[in-house]
Amino acid sequence: MHTLLFDQKHAYERLDVCDDCWANQFREGAADRKGFVSYWHAVYMAPVAAVADPIQKETAETLLRKLIEQNDPVHLPARYILAAMLERKRIFKVKGQVVKDQQRIFLYEHSKTGDLFQIPDPNLRLDQLEEVQRDVAQLLEVGLPNPSATPENNISPEDAPPAESVGASPGVAASAALPLE
Repeated sequence: MHTLLFDQKHAYERLDVCDDCWANQFREGAADRKGFVSYWHAVYMAPVAAVADPIQKETAETLLRKLIEQNDPVHLPARYILAAMLERKRIFKVKGQVVKDQQRIFLYEHSKTGDLFQIPDPNLRLDQLEEVQRDVAQLLEVGLPNPSATPENNISPEDAPPAESVGASPGVAASAALPLE
C-alpha cells in the first residue's frame, strides 16, 4: 500500500492507493502535486482471526455461581478466593459482614446485576493458600467435574429400568405428583 499526505487549506488529506494504482497514476510526479507533504510505503497484512477455544474455560463469576449452587463444603475455600478475585476486579462490592454460628460471612453485591452473594470465611491459614490457589486455577481451567459422568450415573439404555410404573398404561411414563399449596 502506498500512502500520500497532502496539505489542504484547513486539513490534511491522506490518500491510500494500491500497488497498481501507484504504478499507473501516482509514481511519476506525485511529489510535484499541489499540497504534497509526505509519502510512505507499507505492507498491509490482514489481522489473523482468533481461533475460538473449543473447550470453554470457566470465568471466575460462572464458576463461583456453580460452586454456590452445589453448596459443597469442600469448595468453601475456592468460593472465598473467587469472591476475593471478583472484588479485586471491582465486579463484587463488599456490602457488609455478619457472624452466624461463630462464622464470619461476607455479603457481596454484583456491581452490574445487583445480585447478592453470601460467602463464608473459611478461616484459611497462610500455609493453605497455595493449595487453594492451585485448586481454583484447576477449576478455572477445566471446570467442575460433571456429576452425570460418575460411574453410578452411567447406565446404558439397555440396563435402565423401564419408564413405566405400576398402574400406568403401557408405553406411558409415570409422572411425579406435586403437592398443592
